[in-house]
Amino acid sequence: MSTARRAHPLLQNGAGGDDGDDEREEEEEEDGDEEVEDEAAEDGDDEEEPRLKYQRLGGSVPAILSTDAAASIAVADRMVALGTHNGTLHILDFQGNQVKEIAAHTATINDISFDADGEYIGSCSDDGTVAISSLFTDEKLKFEYHRPMKAIALDPNYSRNYRRFATGGLAGQVLVLTKKTWGGYHKKVLRDGEGPIHSMKWRTDLLAWANDAGVKVHDMKTDRGIAFIERPKGIPRPEFLLPHLVWQDDTVLVIGWGTSVKIAAIRTDLSQGLNGIQRTIVAVGSEKYVDIVGSFQTSYHISGIAPFGDLLVVLAYIPDEDEKEKKFSASVTSRQGTAQRPEIHLVSWKNDEVTTDALPIHGYEHYKAKDYALAHAPFSGSSNAGGQWAAGDEPLYYIVSPKDIVVAKPRDAEDHIAWLLQHDCHEKALAAVEAGQGRTELLDEVGSRYLDHLIIERKYAEAAQRCPKLLRGSPSAWERWVFHFAHLRQLPVLVPYIPTENPQLSDTAYEVALVALTTNPSFHELLLTTVKNWPPALYSASPVISAIEPQLNSSSMTDTLKEALAELYVINSQYEKALSLYAELLKPEVFEFIEKYNLHDSVRDKVPNVVNLMILDSKRTVHLLIQHRDIIPTYEVVDQLLHTDRNCDKRYFLHLYLHALFEIDIHAGKEFHDMQVELYADYEPRMLLPFLRTSQHYRLDKAYEIFAQRELVREQVFVLGRMGNAKEALSTIINKLENIEEAVEFVMDQHDDELWEELIRQCLQKPEMVGMLLEHTVGNLDPLYIVSLVPDGLEIPRLRDRLVKIVTDYRTETSLRNGCNDILKADCVNLLVKYYHEARRGVYMASMNEEVHGNRVDDGSSRASERSSSVRALDIKSRTRCGARCCLCFDPLPIQDISVIVFYCCHAYHLSCLEGGLDLMRSNSNQDSDNGSDDEDGSPSGESRMRCVLCTTAAA
Repeated sequence: MSTARRAHPLLQNGAGGDDGDDEREEEEEEDGDEEVEDEAAEDGDDEEEPRLKYQRLGGSVPAILSTDAAASIAVADRMVALGTHNGTLHILDFQGNQVKEIAAHTATINDISFDADGEYIGSCSDDGTVAISSLFTDEKLKFEYHRPMKAIALDPNYSRNYRRFATGGLAGQVLVLTKKTWGGYHKKVLRDGEGPIHSMKWRTDLLAWANDAGVKVHDMKTDRGIAFIERPKGIPRPEFLLPHLVWQDDTVLVIGWGTSVKIAAIRTDLSQGLNGIQRTIVAVGSEKYVDIVGSFQTSYHISGIAPFGDLLVVLAYIPDEDEKEKKFSASVTSRQGTAQRPEIHLVSWKNDEVTTDALPIHGYEHYKAKDYALAHAPFSGSSNAGGQWAAGDEPLYYIVSPKDIVVAKPRDAEDHIAWLLQHDCHEKALAAVEAGQGRTELLDEVGSRYLDHLIIERKYAEAAQRCPKLLRGSPSAWERWVFHFAHLRQLPVLVPYIPTENPQLSDTAYEVALVALTTNPSFHELLLTTVKNWPPALYSASPVISAIEPQLNSSSMTDTLKEALAELYVINSQYEKALSLYAELLKPEVFEFIEKYNLHDSVRDKVPNVVNLMILDSKRTVHLLIQHRDIIPTYEVVDQLLHTDRNCDKRYFLHLYLHALFEIDIHAGKEFHDMQVELYADYEPRMLLPFLRTSQHYRLDKAYEIFAQRELVREQVFVLGRMGNAKEALSTIINKLENIEEAVEFVMDQHDDELWEELIRQCLQKPEMVGMLLEHTVGNLDPLYIVSLVPDGLEIPRLRDRLVKIVTDYRTETSLRNGCNDILKADCVNLLVKYYHEARRGVYMASMNEEVHGNRVDDGSSRASERSSSVRALDIKSRTRCGARCCLCFDPLPIQDISVIVFYCCHAYHLSCLEGGLDLMRSNSNQDSDNGSDDEDGSPSGESRMRCVLCTTAAA
């Protein structure tokens, strides 16, 4: 594929010459820079990333070229050799600093060669001499040939292989010189008579050279030629376009000549060539073969060629159109100052162009193709899949012109990242840095430039989203961008991504962010979420509150902003203000908030609070008001509910509150009972009668008026009865309710005999009422009396059935009363007998050390023991009649190890005294006791002997 030419502005690292040339170079650089900008503008946004980067060689080079001109160059592992037109050989390090200077020749140095170890250097010149010098000793050799020498190649093993080298020039001979063991050099001519030798390269045992006929490869080990590659047809003479040879490795030779490129592979068999191309050129009798594995034509003249991994670097000279059409003559073409810039083409073996870079070489307008040279430093590494080399393994390419040397080398990861940033591929640049392709310090730079790019593109939301990844844990970077977003008035988009820890920013940054969210209603939801999520310790709530409070009465105030303000009040410990807002917003959690912060006083002091709470949840509000009625007085609650301007049923809320208050404490809201009567009548009439019966703090006349207006008959009856107008109340029951049962109940409650007469009188006016009266007055009035008052001839429905029922009910009632009286008498007798027997029993109180044996007592004695355990806990002194003394011996009762017997008559004895007293009584009365007989109460005889001596004697 072909790519657009890319002009590269070069980094000037000491590339300037002396003062005399500064002005000229500045003019050239300005012209070059203008052209670079023009070409870069033409490239457009689809420009592909270059594979090489360029830098002018500094150090001593500008000073050398200010007084001389470069003619040739060679590169070894540790140094660079630069040959000039004055015949001087300059040994440089890779930064361009001169290490050594060798005055080898007196004319232009055409070619330079190092041995494999980099210890010896050979050069040839137009002065007809070949010079070989040791770089580390004083050893020097010089050979005179009296004809211009154009090429030289040292044996790679020069120091170990008899100081052997090859050279050639206009004489057309390929000479190989080998040092003799006894001194001097042995000269051997490998080829002659085929024209001047233009180029020569030696690799291992293979020597390749180019003459007018073509390129030949000679095996120095077997001293036999193995290949001849014919010169491309249609190209200018070698005097104008030199052939260029370069060994890519030990078996691959790359040939660039004119507009033709060929890649020759040295084989030992007829195996398939590289890249699927096989073309064999074999010399007769040779044991090695050469395959042309790649071949293509170019549209430009080749001024140098070098390998680049699996690709080729080609230094291209772009001829003018007129120059292409003009035939090359034997005379030297005059320089008109119209030449184009040289270019570096990176191509594959099939001529697929990867990149093309135009080089702003100083004075390029005046140069021809043969004025340029390309040399590359030996390298051991190879490119990876991404075209990158490991540090230290990347190849170096030296582009030489008479007055300028440019060094090209593969772009590294940081160059790749810089190119991505330059072309606004910030996301790819970030990915490359994160993948470890550059210094970690680059991450901050890439992140900052990425954010700058997004801000310039007005992609504020995307920039905010990238901040956590790009700014990472740098507090200063975060704060810088927070204030930058604030300056752009785009801070709300960044707020969701601002960190609260690792790193934690300054309180000012958080405050600025929150204030920014108060400015627009569309941000209020985010403000509320942020206030809830951010730890309060990060910022001061006061600046944010100050920004919101002026909006309270404005159109920009939203419920969300009010809730956010309430949250800020809580953070700032302004709980009363927060309560007002929560109540206004009807937040269900307001009740827990009141209890948590003990804000009952605020409920009392703030007029809207009670009403708002009632609207939110009347049941919980009433419970709260009742539970804390000592803090929230009733009159204040009633006043708030009565005078509220909120659109709500305030009288219903008032009813709920007063009703709940009345159920807890009937006197708590007594001053509002008149109001409560009306509220009950409107909202809960069924509760009126219980209220009227319980309360004594309402006006009867006003209550009666209310009931009359609402036709609440039973309530009217109750009030009339309370007012003392019992007759009218009775008349209301009979005439409006027509409920004789209620009338009878009413009369019974009044305990007024005259009302009975009034009841009978009014009932006699209605025959049906008379019959109902007879049914419901049994037990209260004598039915015969009612019957006697009935006028003659008054027809009473179902009179006979009702009289039968009256008689039957009367009999049943009489029978029940007699039965109840009998049961009552029997129960009284039984209980007296039981009490008598219980009173005769003694309570045995054993001593502390006495053990109670199970075989000593029976079921009756076990019950006595249970009673004794409880009696022992009594204060004997206060319960006995003898003042805590035995009634027989008069000694104190609490004598250790002596048991005590206490009777229900409150007489107490020592056990020994009581037993002796009872025995004396039996002997005096001459009573014979049967040990197995039972006493009157059915107790065993052994237990019956325990009797109170004093009470038994008195009874006898």
